[in-house]
This record gives sequence, structure tokens and C-alpha cells, in this order.
Amino acid sequence: MTAHALRLDSIFGALADPTRRDILKRVGKKELTVNEIARPYRLSLAAVSKHLHVLERAKLVLKRRQGRQQVVSLSSTALRDAAIYLHQYEAQWNDRFDALDRYLKNTK
Repeated sequence: MTAHALRLDSIFGALADPTRRDILKRVGKKELTVNEIARPYRLSLAAVSKHLHVLERAKLVLKRRQGRQQVVSLSSTALRDAAIYLHQYEAQWNDRFDALDRYLKNTK
């Protein structure tokens, strides 16, 4: 397996979990501390930290220290890689829908 394929596996694996997708949505709006991220979930701080670790390994978020707190922000790099990958399939499906549209118009 290539490094690029492993990277995509990591990204899509991280995105497979609804809690992690929600975390991404929230840190996409503004930087949050780990405690702010954990607050709305009925999870332990350790469980939220595990989710953040998966997102960090996939390079979907960045963590930095600000005093005694860790601040989490969205990293666009991995999302861009996923979007590029998915765009290939979007083009294929658009071509197929265009062909189907032409076929349907010609059979009337």
C-alpha cells in the first residue's frame, strides 16, 4: 500500500465516527480547548482525548499549548486531500449522469 493510500485510510477512518465529525465541525468554527470540546459529550475526558488523538494522527486537527490548556484547531490539509480524492468520483458520476440524460432524451 502506498503512503498516500494509508493517509487516506487514516483520514476516512477518523471521519467514520460521528463524534469525531462533530468535533471537526465545532473546531472548524473556532479554536476550542480540550475541555470546551469535551463539555457537550456524555464521554469521559479520556474518551474525548482518544478521539482527538485519532483526528490529530489523521492530521485533521492541530493541538497547541496555550498556557496550561491545549487548544485544538482545524487543519485543512487532510480535508483537502480527502476532497481531491472524492472529486475524482464526482467527475465520474457526473459523466455517467450526463450520459444517462442524453440516453433518456434520445429514447423519447
